[in-house]
Amino acid sequence: MATEGSDRGSPLSAMEQGDQSAKKQRVELLPNGSAVKQEVVVHDGGGGAVVAEVNGDRVEVTLKMDISVLHCPLCFCPLKPPVHKCKAGHLACGGCVADLPGNQCQRCKHGGAFDHEPAMDAVVSAARVECPHEGCGRFVAYYEASDHKSACLHAPCLCTEPGCGFAAPPSALVAHLSAAHSMPVHRIPCGRPNKIQVPVPCPPRRLIVGTGDDGRHGPVFLLTVGPLGAVTVVSVVCVRADTCMVPRYTVKMWANGPPPGSGSAANRKTDTVLADVEAVSSSSPGVVALEDLTSYLMVPPRYLVGPATSKELPLHIRIEKNIS
Repeated sequence: MATEGSDRGSPLSAMEQGDQSAKKQRVELLPNGSAVKQEVVVHDGGGGAVVAEVNGDRVEVTLKMDISVLHCPLCFCPLKPPVHKCKAGHLACGGCVADLPGNQCQRCKHGGAFDHEPAMDAVVSAARVECPHEGCGRFVAYYEASDHKSACLHAPCLCTEPGCGFAAPPSALVAHLSAAHSMPVHRIPCGRPNKIQVPVPCPPRRLIVGTGDDGRHGPVFLLTVGPLGAVTVVSVVCVRADTCMVPRYTVKMWANGPPPGSGSAANRKTDTVLADVEAVSSSSPGVVALEDLTSYLMVPPRYLVGPATSKELPLHIRIEKNIS
């Protein structure tokens, strides 16, 4: 029986290598979670062997490997720099080594001190996997994959409506809420003042989609309007992964009161209520409680306009993106 690689010099093998060189970069976890597969561009350097560089360009190779190689045998977490190795070749992450008595390997029969292993730093930094979230496409170091997945801008978010189990990235969630639940959607440019008319008290929820100068889809916010005693409360939640910290968004909301009456002083200005809010992020925006928010806008009854049966709030909004 022929063994794998026995036809390395055959024309078929050469054709297969040519096909490999045209493959698009792709790295992913295998379905059973036990190995990592990397499909990336491969060049053979003209001699049939994969080389480290071709004409100064870095060359990457398709690999299948036991995932345990990339995990610390002590804490079972992915290895990340600095990686340490004892004299017998046992590996450990820096955190585990720091907790070992006398820096001694506990797997060696007579012990052995750990030293930093730069070569393994390079290996674990080069092992990259593709984010599984649709629309992301980023490749991140394997040891950072879990953190990236939980903070990815394309991580699925839950539908805000009770009883609906739909989950999708923010842009797809907007389409779902609009089509399936008839939720109003306001698309407003970021970085400039905008004005929308908000019926009070129904519907209590609507979506604000920030857009760039090119009109492309940007951050998504759930805007909620409801009574709190005699006043109307307006709150916003950024629809994205809970742990996503960058960029940060500031939402400035304000409403103007009625103009001064004829008996008012000549220099009296129109009253304004304003809230400058750093938006809280949530992948479950429909269940965020008011007390969990950093701030919200409180609007007195006289700021609402229209007849008693169909009041509206003229609401001004400005979305600012902060990358620091």
